[in-house]
Amino acid sequence: MILQKGQTILLGRRAHGQYKGAWCIPCGHMEWGEEVRAAARREFLEETGLQVEVGPVYTVHSNFHDPESLTVGIWFQGTLIGGSLQAADDLDEVDYFPLDALPEPLAFPTDKLVLDQLRQES
Repeated sequence: MILQKGQTILLGRRAHGQYKGAWCIPCGHMEWGEEVRAAARREFLEETGLQVEVGPVYTVHSNFHDPESLTVGIWFQGTLIGGSLQAADDLDEVDYFPLDALPEPLAFPTDKLVLDQLRQES
């Protein structure tokens, strides 16, 4: 996740599937044999056009929103190092939002947990 000055966060709007039109922290799935930080870098670039340096783990949550596919989400702190902001892949829009004025709806309950935690810490 990318925070600017601890007050705005980059979110993307889902372009497809059951979460179409809902907002999320850019995310994705690991490929077989892929290291978790490499997957985070790749997914962030694929969805936002931005290159990031993946930093420490911010938080980890179990994802129970899809009973057909139980997963674990890992949210990393990240630093922007290049690229050009543009929605792609699973997202049709990307933008920075103030933590106190987030778009709705959010796609995933775990993103709400992460965003609530960020608001409490800011």
